[in-house]
Amino acid sequence: MEGKASHAQPINDAVAEFQTHLEQGLNQKEALERLRKFGANELTEKPRPGFLSLLWDQFNNYLVIILIVAAVIAALLGEYVDSIAIMCIVVLNAVIGVIQESKAEQALAALKKMSAPNAQVIRDGYQVTVASRELVPGDIVLLEAGNYVPADLRLVTTVNLKVEEASLTGESVPVEKNAALVLDQEAGLGDRKNSAFMSTMVTYGRGKGLVTGTGMRTQIGLIAEMIQSYEEEDTPLQQKLEHLGKVLGTICIAICVVVLVYGLIRDTHLTDVLNTGFLNYWEAEKKDIINLFLTAVSLAIAAVPEGLPAIVTICLALGMQQMVKHHALIRKLPAVETLGCATVVCSDKTGTLTQNQMTVVQGWAGDKRFRITGEGYNPIGQFSVDGKPSDLRTDPDATVLLHGAVLCNDAKLEERSDTAGTRSWQMVGDPTEGAMVVAAAKGGFRRGEMEQAFPRVQEIPFDSERKRMTTIHRRDGSQSQASVASFTYPQFVAFVKGAPDIVLDHCTHIQQAGQAIALTEERRKKVLEQNRDMASNALRVLGVAYRPLTEVPESLRPEDLEKNLTFVGLLGMIDPARPEVMEAVNVARGAGLRSIMVTGDYKDTAEAIAREIGLLTKGGLVLTGPEIEKLSDHELAARTDNLQVCCRVSPQHKTRIVDALKSRDHVVAMTGDGVNDAPALKRANIGVAMGITGTDVTKQTADMVLTDDNYASIVAAIEQGRIIYSNIRKFVYFLLACNAGEILIIFGSMLLGLPIPLRPVQLLWLNLVSDGAPALALGMEKGDPDIMKHPPRPPKEPVINRDMAIGIGVIAVVDAIAILLAFYFGLQRYPGNLEAAQTIAFVTLCTSELLRAYTARSEYHSVFAIGVFSNKWMNWAVLASFLLVLAVVYVPFLQPFFDTVPLTLNDWLFMFPFFFASPIAMELVKVYFRRRTGEAVGYVT
Repeated sequence: MEGKASHAQPINDAVAEFQTHLEQGLNQKEALERLRKFGANELTEKPRPGFLSLLWDQFNNYLVIILIVAAVIAALLGEYVDSIAIMCIVVLNAVIGVIQESKAEQALAALKKMSAPNAQVIRDGYQVTVASRELVPGDIVLLEAGNYVPADLRLVTTVNLKVEEASLTGESVPVEKNAALVLDQEAGLGDRKNSAFMSTMVTYGRGKGLVTGTGMRTQIGLIAEMIQSYEEEDTPLQQKLEHLGKVLGTICIAICVVVLVYGLIRDTHLTDVLNTGFLNYWEAEKKDIINLFLTAVSLAIAAVPEGLPAIVTICLALGMQQMVKHHALIRKLPAVETLGCATVVCSDKTGTLTQNQMTVVQGWAGDKRFRITGEGYNPIGQFSVDGKPSDLRTDPDATVLLHGAVLCNDAKLEERSDTAGTRSWQMVGDPTEGAMVVAAAKGGFRRGEMEQAFPRVQEIPFDSERKRMTTIHRRDGSQSQASVASFTYPQFVAFVKGAPDIVLDHCTHIQQAGQAIALTEERRKKVLEQNRDMASNALRVLGVAYRPLTEVPESLRPEDLEKNLTFVGLLGMIDPARPEVMEAVNVARGAGLRSIMVTGDYKDTAEAIAREIGLLTKGGLVLTGPEIEKLSDHELAARTDNLQVCCRVSPQHKTRIVDALKSRDHVVAMTGDGVNDAPALKRANIGVAMGITGTDVTKQTADMVLTDDNYASIVAAIEQGRIIYSNIRKFVYFLLACNAGEILIIFGSMLLGLPIPLRPVQLLWLNLVSDGAPALALGMEKGDPDIMKHPPRPPKEPVINRDMAIGIGVIAVVDAIAILLAFYFGLQRYPGNLEAAQTIAFVTLCTSELLRAYTARSEYHSVFAIGVFSNKWMNWAVLASFLLVLAVVYVPFLQPFFDTVPLTLNDWLFMFPFFFASPIAMELVKVYFRRRTGEAVGYVT
């Protein structure tokens, strides 16, 4: 048996392998030795990055390094204002980044919380309580309803034991356990009915188990290890901005070198150097050479959009606030944008696409099939027969069926209030039994009233071997609920519920029209046909029967009591789809998003839900966990093109599915709520956790948490992500067009033999203040209503695509021509007064950019089509920036810092035509783009 997993071994072989004893357990000495050998039964975590590491990550950026170098050069050349301004921007960006990323991951802490604090074990032949962290392999653990399972166990005794494993396997109902089973070595996690796993909860019965794994050697420990092993990947936006930074930085360095070389060649005469000597020439021309360096620094400042890193960070932070309005909490800033380019949504079924509340949706009694509406545990719903509303209280067969369902039942429906005072219905007990209680309540039969009318006097609990439960009730004739039309209850009645085929085997009669008639073979086949039909729709079906009694029998042996039964009917239940999910799936499909269900539940159930919500379509592929296990990574990746449903999957399968999709260049959003989802959430481009039903582990592993657990909120969040990326493109377009124009202005002035039109400090002011506020306002654009009618943008598409490059080039050329003309005429207006001409150039460029900010609100729509002043943030940003420009020109103590002089009214009238050069140019570029595509209105994300 060596090498076999414990679930594939008989109990005695597993006990022998772990050198323990079922009755005596381990002795204390052996337990201490094993504790030293195997370590504590707790999860370990790797060291987290410290503050300095996080800070270094913020500065370890190509664009930021260039800014720091530019600041140092500016300081060495005496341009302290420029140097300080650049460093302030660098520090501000780093601080914002560290604050956002210093929220340490707490997934391991949450996993520890899910572990049971204490456990009941047998040691030295006695039952004792020990801290769960002190459990060791070989310990014998006792389990009962309400306990968390403290370690991975091979069960050795089970008495009606059911364990809730939804958070680990995704299965929507508690799993019946059977210690006597010996399973196949390859049995999946959800099929190991002779095992129990750490962090799951016992919901019914009792049992005893042999500890086979502790700490990181448990299934939940494997999940914790998987979470830790995945390295953080840069988001598409981070990758693109990093690439953009390198391109801009390289261009910046190249321009500086070209300007220096060109300037030195133009102004230096080799004969003068040879005649006077290099040192003498340096002393004589030092001032001009330093000015040349300052010009190169000016170009560096003009080339690098200093505010871009900070504006992107602030825009994403503002996007986080917008997401909250759509019930989405963003834990990691770049996730805001990543949503916008998601191409596939991998969704868990239980609690995400479904309500995670078992609900009776169909029934059969008296040869009539009826349906029940309603949501979750809310006891409000309508019964219908053949599509017509029906009051089942007038139907004796359906009434007795619901009576039996609520009386032969241990679940309780309670209305509770949360901390906010919101009332909701909660189920205490087994979810399947709870579904029957709710169905009866919808029919007007509340548990409390029914128990008064029919008090329980005896019972035979549910048994996994019998697969049924029996209760005996006394009729209280004083209660109105005890009377049923066309049917009279005896003094005592035994109700039996369980698997339909098994209950039917113990029946001799069937009830129709309130009368018990003989159960013929034909009628038996009809019941089984109804059962198969419900089961084929992935319903979990239970049958209800009764037996009239004259007294409470002395013997409660099942074989004596559970015979000569009268079969009443069937109830079919399912964990239903959320009502809003179907529309959300259709909207996602219209936006070019693929949806894939990834669940641990059974194939029939998964397929039924997927078809109901429109996720599984004709030709769609369904894969099970064992099938995935047999596929290589390459084969699995090839299958993902048509993949729509994955069922009976383990956590490792989920991560393989995510990796397979990513290998096909998909941007994957993975949703989930259970512990079993955490590794895949970590591995996906963006992990989306459920805020209400989600475990702490998934919330703290995820990039985004949905506060209302609504799948539709994912679609809304993706829409917001697209808007945010579109807005980022807008202000990148806006800033880079201005920067390119500044480069051409300075370089053009050198080529034309003119003085430099703009001082370094003026360029900084323009890039950070005059352009910064409108750029932030562009980040607040609402987006177009048809943004979700376009496919996701290609993940590898650069931020600066062809259209943007054309626009930047046109606007830069127009800017350069307009400003150089204004500067040239300014020199003519004020001969010998360079500061006046530079002030004219500075004000003209600032005002022109502020006006162009309005046209930058859309890459393709006309400013008049979207409404010139429809963005209130832009109005305030432009007004504030313009007032600051006026302050720089007219406030006396600011003039020396910015090398400006006051301008006259005539100067403003002279500049006025130049203000509109670049805004008009941008609108004409839009017209060209629209005509080229043959569309009156276009949109590109």
